[in-house]
Amino acid sequence: MENGRYPDAYESFLFEFHATRDYFECHELLEEYWKAHPDDGFGDTWVGLIQLAVGAYHFRRDNRRGAVKMLGQSRRRLDPARLAELGIEGGELLELIDGALAGAERGAAFADVNIPLRDERLAERLKLAAAEQGLAWGAPSGMDPALVDRHTLRDRSEVAAARAAAMAAKNDERGSGRGAADA
Repeated sequence: MENGRYPDAYESFLFEFHATRDYFECHELLEEYWKAHPDDGFGDTWVGLIQLAVGAYHFRRDNRRGAVKMLGQSRRRLDPARLAELGIEGGELLELIDGALAGAERGAAFADVNIPLRDERLAERLKLAAAEQGLAWGAPSGMDPALVDRHTLRDRSEVAAARAAAMAAKNDERGSGRGAADA
């Protein structure tokens, strides 16, 4: 990591994961960072943490199939040694993921996972930030629809416009190709 510091997006991911339990936001934050830094050497770890957040999001929504898929992929992708470089107790996290995965498979009630941080300064900094915002670090998440159904409540107009533009470009390309072949 740069100068012994962690990326801001990673710290924001940890904050959201433990203080707000907004797993959808966790996914957004770390995915943006991962895509912008493909050669930082932590790609598999970022994706594994993203999958952990997505798995928790699905589990909380009672989408067991999605939870099992994402938690399983997270479990296979995360490496304890790489996690240690990010201040996480890797072996302990993998055990927690195994427990969440088993719970999702057998139909147990959702329970939040707390990522065990071995970097005490990082943990204290994040806990202080949570307290300053009036948030309880590591508290169980609620069933507030704004969190549970976050993906259905977001503004998708930019995505829809980008897809429409891509489809139009593809159709134009097909039309141009036919015209040239017919000429």
